[in-house]
Amino acid sequence: MAPEQAELAIVLERPKSADHGDFATNLAMTLARALKQNPRAIAENLIKALPTSPYIAKTEIAGAGFINFFLSPNAKHAVVGSILAQGAAWGRNNVGQGRKVQVEFVSANPTGPLHVGHGRGAAVGDCLCRLLEATGWDVTREFYYNDAGAQIDNLTRSVQCRAKGLTPEDAEWPEDGYRGEYINDVAKAYMAREKIDAEDKHVIGAGDADNAAAIREFAVAYLRREQDLDLRAFDVHFDVYSLESALYTDGKVEAAVNNLIASGHTYEQDDALWLRTTSFGDDKDRVMRKREGGYTYFVPDVAYHLDKWQRGFTRVINEQGADHHSTITRVRAGLQALDVGIPQGWPDYVLHQMVTVMRGGEEVKISKRAGSYVTLRDLIDMVGRDATRYFLAARRADSQLVFDIDLALAHTNDNPVYYIQYAHARICSVLNEWGGDVASLARVDLSPLQLPHELALLQRLSEFTEMVQNAAQELAPHLLAYYLKDLAGDLHSYYNAEKFLVEDEQVKLARLALVTATRHVLQNGLSLLGVSAPEKM
Repeated sequence: MAPEQAELAIVLERPKSADHGDFATNLAMTLARALKQNPRAIAENLIKALPTSPYIAKTEIAGAGFINFFLSPNAKHAVVGSILAQGAAWGRNNVGQGRKVQVEFVSANPTGPLHVGHGRGAAVGDCLCRLLEATGWDVTREFYYNDAGAQIDNLTRSVQCRAKGLTPEDAEWPEDGYRGEYINDVAKAYMAREKIDAEDKHVIGAGDADNAAAIREFAVAYLRREQDLDLRAFDVHFDVYSLESALYTDGKVEAAVNNLIASGHTYEQDDALWLRTTSFGDDKDRVMRKREGGYTYFVPDVAYHLDKWQRGFTRVINEQGADHHSTITRVRAGLQALDVGIPQGWPDYVLHQMVTVMRGGEEVKISKRAGSYVTLRDLIDMVGRDATRYFLAARRADSQLVFDIDLALAHTNDNPVYYIQYAHARICSVLNEWGGDVASLARVDLSPLQLPHELALLQRLSEFTEMVQNAAQELAPHLLAYYLKDLAGDLHSYYNAEKFLVEDEQVKLARLALVTATRHVLQNGLSLLGVSAPEKM
């Protein structure tokens, strides 16, 4: 029916209630205006026109004209065989088709240890990379060091003061100096002529407290190494490390500025160079070069992204703190002003909100090592890598996060990390008690799986691949965390309601196949979060 509407997209959705079937479509209501017919009448005709299928048990019309589809038991059982056949590959797809995407995340100034906000960026950014890889993208991970500007100058002065024997309590201490104990560690290493292995060279402390240039180079290298150790403890690695200063020394900033000038979107006013960002959606024009001759901070950002575009990255995703919100419009405007074919809305941004750390009902505000904030390493030392990664990625990035240390340490069902990992460990315990050949479960008869808990678990397993794709597409790792908690809940409910190792061999093997498939999905999902799947707890 309605062949003239053949190009209309048919949308299938999963109803929130199982009473409304396994899938539903509003196609009849979408067609109603064009056909000038009652949507329920259209729905009836659509159902009559559907061919019979062994995968559909029944269809129903609901509400104003929704069509609900109920899958047959055989269709629901098929997911178990697919999971057991694919194992670790289950949930992956090739939506990205090998296209290049770069994810830039953490990107802290090398002026101190990584704080919990950086940790949230690391957790979200790394999960994004894992999800994009799972959906067929060629992912490059980048850490962009902002190693230029006033903050590096403050770092240099702070280390120099420590090297001369001053402390933050002395009157001569710089007003904007860094006060954490780590500054003293840097100064001691510098004066002891310690050797630091940097990315492409070795930096050795000069032992000269008056040599500001040497102190600057050593302090940046020292803290870059410390941040790298923090991230390795978090199981986060990068393919590329970039320095903001290199954009200047390599001439990329100057090249981008010259390109903008040539495009005709700049002008001189009040002894400054301006960019007409209002032509590209900004609320006001922006200064590019100040009266004193230095470029404003968004200019190297434009140069940085132009370089990524020229190097063939289909997508660039910046995972940053919420304080970068104001840069999005002007950076995108700058890229549009280049007139080099960069699409509007490029690059993508994922901004995370602040993290509050709580213990014993009170906020934890400081670290002995850092002085004024809780470090990522503090958090890992307190609750472990798994809990740290899960909790920092388990909420929408743009929502504020309260990290409850007591909850993260609890071995109760209230702790979502424990709850999910315990579901995996429970399945492993059952399989160990059975002692049979797990590979043989791929060939068992699944027809005994008819109980409500079994059907609910089958439904949840069937949603995993779609959920992974949605989480990658929406740049939303928290969807994966939600899913795993729900899957663990289905497993625990099933475990508490039914015995798996029953006398009936056919029922036993079918249930073991189902929970083995669940184990695979738990493993695959936890892996995408960078969280382990223990076999014993």
